[in-house]
Amino acid sequence: MTEQPVSETTAPRPLPSLSPSRAADFKTCPLLYRFRSIDRIPEQPTAEQARGTLVHAVLEKLFDAPAADRTREVADELVTPQWDRLVGEQPELAALVDGTERTRDEFLSSAQELLGGYFAVEDPRRLEPAERETLIEAVLGAEGEEQLLIRGYIDRLDVAPGGLLRVVDYKTGGSPREAFESRALFQLKFYALVLWRTRGTVPRVLRLMYLKDAEICDYTPDAEELTRFERTLFALYRAIEAATVAQDFRPKPSKLCGWCAHQSRCPEFGGTLPPFPQQVTAATIDARQRRLEGTK
Repeated sequence: MTEQPVSETTAPRPLPSLSPSRAADFKTCPLLYRFRSIDRIPEQPTAEQARGTLVHAVLEKLFDAPAADRTREVADELVTPQWDRLVGEQPELAALVDGTERTRDEFLSSAQELLGGYFAVEDPRRLEPAERETLIEAVLGAEGEEQLLIRGYIDRLDVAPGGLLRVVDYKTGGSPREAFESRALFQLKFYALVLWRTRGTVPRVLRLMYLKDAEICDYTPDAEELTRFERTLFALYRAIEAATVAQDFRPKPSKLCGWCAHQSRCPEFGGTLPPFPQQVTAATIDARQRRLEGTK
């Protein structure tokens, strides 16, 4: 009897994926997306970003305590040990705060001031969050058709006894200008879409909590809006694929350029683009080209 050849099994190809931060980067400026996602040029964190990370860490730790112990005093006491933990994990953060004890104390005090903004708008003793600092993800599109994996971390998810969902995002800056608020709401709609597709429930409230100004911005999405947003994400990813195949990511000047870490490489500011990275191989581009052709 003649042996039949054993058919080789191939692992399923990973789905193209998108996170809210990278999607927002491309929407804000395609060239920024390239610098961060394709060139993967490191960006030095700022003291403001480090303070935001610290405040997020304190608020996450605060909810580990029994409800009665979630006080402003307890939160303030968490600041120094949480900062020491972060520096232990990422020693480069220490360089963002000058070596003098006074400057370090000022930095930690500024984090405590932001916590004061949090307590001005919410009483954590009355809450039991369902999830904190959690990765959520969903596959958009039907099997056998165009699909996209979307994923991201949510600061907090509250679930009411009746099942209503509230997504909470802490912002350690002040109340935003229009451009920043649009980016923040884009991020929250991203999370709302994931929750709707995975749990079958549209979140009742998307909440932006601005700690510096002790203000809250609530937004209520609906299924029709999230359906449109899903189409937007597919269109956005097709645009990313097309730009990668063409190796053409254009700058998109805006008021946000003042905060960009890549001005020295940006043609809009007299910079010179680095060569397109070699790790984006011909095979990768070919795969993206096939995906593009399959969606036409």
